[in-house]
Formats: sequence, C-alpha cells, structure tokens
Amino acid sequence: MHIEISIPAQTLTVFDDNGGQVTRYDVSTAANGVGCIKNSGCTPLGVHIIRAKIGSGAAENTVFVRRRPTGEIFTPALKEQFPDRDWILTRILWLSGTEPGKNRLGNVDTMQRYIYIHGTPEATVLGVPGSHGCVRMRNADLIELFELVPVGTTVNICEADD
Repeated sequence: MHIEISIPAQTLTVFDDNGGQVTRYDVSTAANGVGCIKNSGCTPLGVHIIRAKIGSGAAENTVFVRRRPTGEIFTPALKEQFPDRDWILTRILWLSGTEPGKNRLGNVDTMQRYIYIHGTPEATVLGVPGSHGCVRMRNADLIELFELVPVGTTVNICEADD
C-alpha cells in the first residue's frame, strides 16, 4: 500500500500493492506552495514514510499541540477564543523524508519540520492550498486513513497531476 498526494489536485490517494486505487480524499496543502526548506511554511515534495501514528482512539476533534492532546475538543467557540491557532485535530500521521538533501537531514528534514497529515476544523475549505506546510484532511477521512495505513507506509508528495 502507498499514498500519493497531488499538489495540483489537492488530493490524497491510497493505492494497494498492485497499484489499484483504494480511496481518495480532498486535502489542503501549504498556502505558501511547495518547498522543503525549514521555516518556509511550504509542503515538502518527494518520497516520505509515515514515521509515527499519533492519537489512536482519540475523540474526533481532539486538539493536539506538540503532538499531545490538550484535553480540549475543538468547537467554534474554542476557535473564537484562540483565533490564531493552527488547529491540529483528531489524529496525526507524522511524515519523515526518505531523500537525503531533498526532504531528509539538514535544513530540509521533513520530520524535523514537524510535517503531518492531520485533521482540521470542519469549516476549513479543502481542495485548495491553505495550511502552514502540513496536509490537512477532514476528521472523519483522517480516522479512516489512520486505520487503513501502517507506520512505514510510503507517501509521495508530487506536483504532477494525477
């Protein structure tokens, strides 16, 4: 099984071992576009793996800060209280680059940049870039994906249309 994230289409597609499509989801990648440099706010390109799965069993809309649940459940009122938060909700699939010099090690290390596939508030528009570098998904879709893929799953983030 592997995942392809298309920047132009703003989709995440899961493929089985024979290359057949298992499922596809709308996502939102970085508002700043693509790039691998630390602090760029861009979504990194290239081949990654899911290094860690965080949040198994957490309630939908659980708020995470620094990969830990805060004890909060996201609501519009909470968003109003903290309008500048970058909401990381429900589950986290932490990505690690596999291509030294491109998305691994040094100033381009995806894992050290804390790039995740994570949940987002339901009101977030998907299908258009808007994140700070991560890949945002609907919470229900993320729960499904989280159960579907193991740690070590390959994730290719590409600029080619799918």
